[in-house]
Amino acid sequence: MDVIQAENLCKVYGAGSTQVEALKDVSFSVQQGEFVAVVGASGSGKSTLLHLLGGLDRPSSGKVRIDGEDLYGLKEKERAVFRRRKIGFIFQSYNLIPVLSVEENIQLPLLLDHRQPDKAYIADLIRTLGLDQRRAHLPSELSGGQQQRVAIGRALAYRPAIVLADEPTGNLDSANGREVIELLKLAVRQFHQTVIVISHDMNVAAEADRILRMQDGRLIEDSRGGVRA
Repeated sequence: MDVIQAENLCKVYGAGSTQVEALKDVSFSVQQGEFVAVVGASGSGKSTLLHLLGGLDRPSSGKVRIDGEDLYGLKEKERAVFRRRKIGFIFQSYNLIPVLSVEENIQLPLLLDHRQPDKAYIADLIRTLGLDQRRAHLPSELSGGQQQRVAIGRALAYRPAIVLADEPTGNLDSANGREVIELLKLAVRQFHQTVIVISHDMNVAAEADRILRMQDGRLIEDSRGGVRA
């Protein structure tokens, strides 16, 4: 089952002589449970693609469907709620709330939605992430690798349709980076998540089930489908 469908996505910034085509007619789909890496040089369009898939920016044209829902057919407030419930984000800079504990940071998407967390699921998530002894700690009391584990937990807390990770190993050393990728792979297997990772690191990409390669705003290669015309 396709959980993501991107259809003819285009994104243009500016106008006239300053116009930049960040994305040019990008189409692909992702099945539930896939671990996909999007790679490409700086300026290739991969971060723009992630922002459009996550509802953080609007395409100039084209469509994104998440779990069958037309993301940009929703009104702004509806899209914000949909994003919180259906899309988990993991950022390079962690983006944790400094005054909240590990457990509170992980539960944050649910608390913002006035939902009662599934305590058994959250406890299982915290154990799986190796944070059982850190659940009451603040982010400032954690290492970079531990903070990124909290960010992964927060992204998984709502059991979203998809998880989008933007350079999740960018601020980590190689050992912690490998650990984060293993945890994302575990999320695919154990929690049946669909994960899309943006990365410059081909070692990260090599761990994915599938690689999408971007160049000059175009999707030029799909490891499952070969080079695109």
